[in-house]
Amino acid sequence: FVIHALLIVTVILSPATAAAQSEKDATGEDTYPPLWDLAPENLMDFQVKDNKIVINAWNYQERLGVYKNLLNSSAKYFTAFGSQNSGNILWGLPLQHGWQFRTGRLADPSSVTSCGYEDGDLLCISVRSWWSCMNYYLAIIPFLGAVEAGLFGQLQYEIEILPPEERRADFCYSVADCRSRFPKLMDEWKAYFEVNNSTFFFHIFPATFSSFKLDDALRLMWRAHVTSIAYALPKFQDSLKYLSDPEANFGEDWANAVDFIAATHFSTDLQTTNNFQAFLPQRMLVEGDVLPSISDFSPQQNRVLLSLRALHRANQLTGGLVLKLWRKAMSTEAGRQMGRKLIEDLASS
Repeated sequence: FVIHALLIVTVILSPATAAAQSEKDATGEDTYPPLWDLAPENLMDFQVKDNKIVINAWNYQERLGVYKNLLNSSAKYFTAFGSQNSGNILWGLPLQHGWQFRTGRLADPSSVTSCGYEDGDLLCISVRSWWSCMNYYLAIIPFLGAVEAGLFGQLQYEIEILPPEERRADFCYSVADCRSRFPKLMDEWKAYFEVNNSTFFFHIFPATFSSFKLDDALRLMWRAHVTSIAYALPKFQDSLKYLSDPEANFGEDWANAVDFIAATHFSTDLQTTNNFQAFLPQRMLVEGDVLPSISDFSPQQNRVLLSLRALHRANQLTGGLVLKLWRKAMSTEAGRQMGRKLIEDLASS
């Protein structure tokens, strides 16, 4: 099983092993998501109205602020893993969101409104964007799970998330609302943030910090991450119609790839995530973009996107067998090390 899974994925990904070397340095200005310094950094920086902290999750700066609060409040648990909170494994979430913003993926793809466009409301996040709806389940629900778990302590006010103009029934807007509608998903994010979980690093006794296992944290984080995507994918399938066929295919290829990445317990700290994201497309794909010959993409980007497409197709054609074999191969730490090495080679060769 182990050999078969590794061989299959290695063969599929091998054309991409010369992927883009990250041009960003861990101290460069592009290291952080766009507008990171301007995002709200504590909960009281958001609007307080009627004894509630009100967050507009359909504004890029405010959704980014949700991530910033998660990073800031969990920073003390990652001091041993890098300076300036760089070792925090939650960095993967805001960095991915920043890439979506920078590449125009949060704007209204139907072009009916000016939401997300420079000549309109640039910071607007469109509810018609497949990427933004998927991301909601990787931003607001983890955040509310953290609130429920006590990451922010005893809050003076309840948290309320403003609904979008459309599709209100597809989202939840408070701890109680999300708990009643998505109990399993809330449980998994809460488990990651659980303050009194003695097997995890959020432990009430500092003396036990030495027993911290980063792998346990990554396992819980990725389990919740994959569950979020599993909930959101069928819900927003109809939003793919607003995208070009190449972009819609890429979105689904990317969601499929996350399952493979998650199985390796891949570290999503600041530098590793930046290195890994270097090969992602710098703009949305349009009709006429044909892999591996997109002229304004590097050869490495073309090959990586083609590899993601091939991996998704192989998994579909085998009825998910490739992923099952891969997960079997990743069931030991030795296997996961091999898997991570394969993924890291994509971004550094």
